[in-house]
Amino acid sequence: MHAGVPKRVLIARPGARQQALQRALERYGLLPCDLNIMRLEPLPIDRAQRQALYMMPVDALLCVSPFTVECLRRWLAPLPEWGASATLIATGASTQQTLAQAFAQPVERVLAPQASAKAASEGVLALDALREIRDKRIVLARGEGGRRLISTTLRERGAHLIELPLYRRLLDAPSAELQQVLSGGDYLALVITSNEQLDHIVQWCSTKSFGQAVVVSSERLMNKAIAAGFQRVLRAQDATPVSLAQCCASVINNSNMHGGHRTP
Repeated sequence: MHAGVPKRVLIARPGARQQALQRALERYGLLPCDLNIMRLEPLPIDRAQRQALYMMPVDALLCVSPFTVECLRRWLAPLPEWGASATLIATGASTQQTLAQAFAQPVERVLAPQASAKAASEGVLALDALREIRDKRIVLARGEGGRRLISTTLRERGAHLIELPLYRRLLDAPSAELQQVLSGGDYLALVITSNEQLDHIVQWCSTKSFGQAVVVSSERLMNKAIAAGFQRVLRAQDATPVSLAQCCASVINNSNMHGGHRTP
């Protein structure tokens, strides 16, 4: 490591995946630092909707994050009969593994897009299983708010969509100490994995912050970060902790420090 380059990596991602990212960063000898700017809060269970889920036929279940799966598992205990026959779909590798475990299925039984430049929503919508879905009954487990591309597109393709908003995102300010770290640019990289995180964090960014490396999880988010003023934006292969940590470690190599260029 070059002398004088800090090892600290600031993390905007919340929840269990943030903890997994911390462990992955530590394996690279980096110092993870949670900004604590976002919390995920499960929503109360709608008893009537829960009962309806047990009674209705379901052709496919689509989950958008590991935390969504965790919330859904609390809703659906015990698992409904359709859990053994419905097509299980995840937006990424981490969600795929969590969903397989929750429904006691092999990972190969859960469909997920391959890692690519596409954001999670675009990637999952490109799956063959979601192309011809007219009159199919699909349960979409998600959080409140966020992008509506998945739900809008599935309806346009003719699916009978049952949306389950299972949690909400709550935004907080970093501590005074972390605000100084952020504005002073006293870190190696800043990891951002959602639009909400990016829109929220910029209010504490300075010229020094905008000059530091930002690691993001999709091409869409990379373009948004560049448009926000960040000059050194790197895109990880996907949103998994391992890929994000690997991308952070590559910041030390100056060949990967050009604005808008992604890591190989």
